Amino acid sequence: LLEKGLEIRHISNKCNVPMYKTNIACKSVGVFSGEMVVSMRPFTPDNAKKAKEITANFPLVHGAPVQIGNAKEIGINNILKADFGDDPIIKEGEIPVFWACGVTPQNVIMKAKLPFVITHAPGHMFISDILNSSLKY
Repeated sequence: LLEKGLEIRHISNKCNVPMYKTNIACKSVGVFSGEMVVSMRPFTPDNAKKAKEITANFPLVHGAPVQIGNAKEIGINNILKADFGDDPIIKEGEIPVFWACGVTPQNVIMKAKLPFVITHAPGHMFISDILNSSLKY
């Protein structure tokens, strides 16, 4: 997105991406069940369309947005209050764009009430020598 000139607000503001619990059910397996967590980036409608077109080419790393616009449709009642990360800054004329988020497993693990787990920090995922550009569809 940055390579195509789209602003990523949380990067511009040096803060963490806003993330929200949703009503989108994940496939249950054993003791693991729960709902998807999404990250949100605000864009103008034109840039939201561009972001969707760009990210759809990368289904192995989040892929296309799961929702554009109405947060209430996916169970987010207060877009200005993130469940994880920092609260968003949404400017006039912008709409929220939501992607599946790597915090989803943490949401599911919390519901499983396991005694001990190790996960990741938001924005600091798996580290490898594989570039995102090599994962393009």
